[in-house]
Amino acid sequence: MLELRPTCEHCNKLLPPESTEAMICTFECTFCRDCVDDILFNVCPNCGGGFTPRPIRPQINWKDGNCLTRHPASIKVVHKPVDPIEHRTFAKAIKKISPEWR
Repeated sequence: MLELRPTCEHCNKLLPPESTEAMICTFECTFCRDCVDDILFNVCPNCGGGFTPRPIRPQINWKDGNCLTRHPASIKVVHKPVDPIEHRTFAKAIKKISPEWR
């Protein structure tokens, strides 16, 4: 089950479950769209992969209890600000490679 983390790992911006600003990598590292675009260059600082918009879990139980009330978002904050200079060096070599080929 996708964790739906509540904030951006870098800037700590609130990212509620319905946020269209939340971006995740394959390991569910969660960042806001601004940080992904302006600081991370679409390179996850934890794994080197790319980001995709985080899916939005339905609030209403449309079928079989698959909804936010039965499967709530995480309340655990993961705040690990990225050093922009260090990340720029890390991302420089791989940001030109499309995420599906990294």
